[in-house]
Amino acid sequence: MNYRHAFHAGNFADVMKHVCLVALLRSLSRKEAAWCFLDTHAGAGDYDLSAPPSQKTGEYRHGIGRLWQTTTGLPPALADYLSVVRPLIGNDGAPRRYPGSPLIAAALARPQDRLIACELNPLEFASLGETCHGQRGLILQQMDGYQALKAYLPPRERRGLVLIDPPYEQPGELPRLPRELLAAHRRFATGVFALWYPLKDEGPIAGLKRQIKAADLRRILQVELRLTPLVQGGILHGCGVLVINPPWGFAEQMATAMPALAAILAPGSGRGQVDWLVPE
Repeated sequence: MNYRHAFHAGNFADVMKHVCLVALLRSLSRKEAAWCFLDTHAGAGDYDLSAPPSQKTGEYRHGIGRLWQTTTGLPPALADYLSVVRPLIGNDGAPRRYPGSPLIAAALARPQDRLIACELNPLEFASLGETCHGQRGLILQQMDGYQALKAYLPPRERRGLVLIDPPYEQPGELPRLPRELLAAHRRFATGVFALWYPLKDEGPIAGLKRQIKAADLRRILQVELRLTPLVQGGILHGCGVLVINPPWGFAEQMATAMPALAAILAPGSGRGQVDWLVPE
């Protein structure tokens, strides 16, 4: 309940996660049928990069700040991501704001699509309400993200994306995650699930992957970005997204986008990797 994403908005992890988000929603929109987007940990929805929290850490300067300055030679997935977020940030030479996942999804939604954004923290939820006021097709709920998996799955559309992006601050969250994810998959087996995770001390994340891998699911893709190949104990040096049921072509898009993103954000030391945790 204490986590405030404003200190980290627009950093390398946000950029990486949202590159995946844009590509996944674009893939769902290839078909005319409606999709549903469920964001279990939506945050405040929009972040002022000139505000004290962002200025205190300066993390956005090494994330969206660096990618923002690269205008040519980008792989299609990175160029598409920038085309979506630029109107939300303000294209006046420097990023002044950074949109959260609900605003990015709303920018990609069609009239037939539906979005559900859940946030438990009361301060974050209040900001989310202000940010998303008037957004068509967007439902806001102040509730625990894991309860949202039970409440909203399966969606009536029977197609969609579930983004699970917890702050990883609650005791017992890592053991809980695979249980909740697998239970949600049983309710919505045809859905696309994207689970973001931090790379600090990688042992616990390796354990999370083992539990998910042991569940006998198929088609689980892991997309990872590291700023340094060296494990920095307790320091966020990378992040990843596990995608269950990735759409056709997504793996190939990320296999091109992630190494390019790593080269931009961490020249000489960054590494982007895409492989199957569980193959098709």
